[in-house]
Amino acid sequence: METERANQALTASEIFDLVRVDLELVEKAIDVESVASVETVTTIGRYLQQSGGKRLRPALLLLCARFAGEGKTVNPKTAIQLGAVVEMIHAATLVHDDVIDMARTRRGRPSTNAQWGNHTCVLAGDWLYMQAFQAALRERNFHILDLLIGLTQLMVEGELIQLDRIGRIAITEADCMELVDRKTACLFSACAKLGAVAGGADTQFEEKLGEFAWNLGMAFQLIDDMLDFTSREQTLGKPVGGDLKEGKVTLPLVYALETASAAERAMVETVLKDRNYNAVPFAEVLALVERHSGIQRTRERAQQFTDHARQIVSEFPENPYQRALFTLTDLVTARDR
Repeated sequence: METERANQALTASEIFDLVRVDLELVEKAIDVESVASVETVTTIGRYLQQSGGKRLRPALLLLCARFAGEGKTVNPKTAIQLGAVVEMIHAATLVHDDVIDMARTRRGRPSTNAQWGNHTCVLAGDWLYMQAFQAALRERNFHILDLLIGLTQLMVEGELIQLDRIGRIAITEADCMELVDRKTACLFSACAKLGAVAGGADTQFEEKLGEFAWNLGMAFQLIDDMLDFTSREQTLGKPVGGDLKEGKVTLPLVYALETASAAERAMVETVLKDRNYNAVPFAEVLALVERHSGIQRTRERAQQFTDHARQIVSEFPENPYQRALFTLTDLVTARDR
């Protein structure tokens, strides 16, 4: 069955082709929803929209909506509107994250806070959040609002937990998983559930799709944490090694520190204290992480989540949208940015 399914796997281009028309309509919806009465907010919204994001989250929502609505008479406008909503919420989180992290670049361009300053960007991020909810409210569906409110609370809690742990070296695997859940996996899960709602699915179908996407999101973020060490800046779109320089100890480093020497731990503590790689070059930290199997173990952990996602989606009836969701799991694990 696995071999047969692998032979039918879709390419990334084929996956996005399934929802390309809907994604174009999502872009138009974002463009409309991003217009504010204050010109600066509109400018920031357009800057974010043009920054070259992969639109993975709305694509996931649209695929789930198409999959859930297969064989039914479903109005696609709800999925398109909700695709714009989740992308606007995601954009708002990026704006706030960059302010908190004092980031200078995002997706290979100056970050919004570098362009417009922290004060303006905090307010612009707030406006994007509220505009996203305004757009969702038009659906007149309390379940949609419940999902979005729960999602937003989890993500804000995740940011607060991360702030509390900044600069600490004593971070555990469980600590990392808690953050990945709240900052990334919960958004993936909400996208799938919202897609299921838009496709007219029942509660059981919605929950199962949400579980699939949660595992997908966990794998996605763990690969992201790994790429922060192993990628190149031109590919990643932001400085490599940025997490540690911002005081964040992620899973590859957590695994490496389990067997690191006192001298190696002292190196990491120096970077956490200095918030730069002047005293300890990034190459030395990368060598430490590789030497103690931090990269390898993180990839293996991500693969466990990927395998679970594949197992869940393989239980669904097979059609092009189900195969697309199945193939997404491979693309997440194999990506280089």
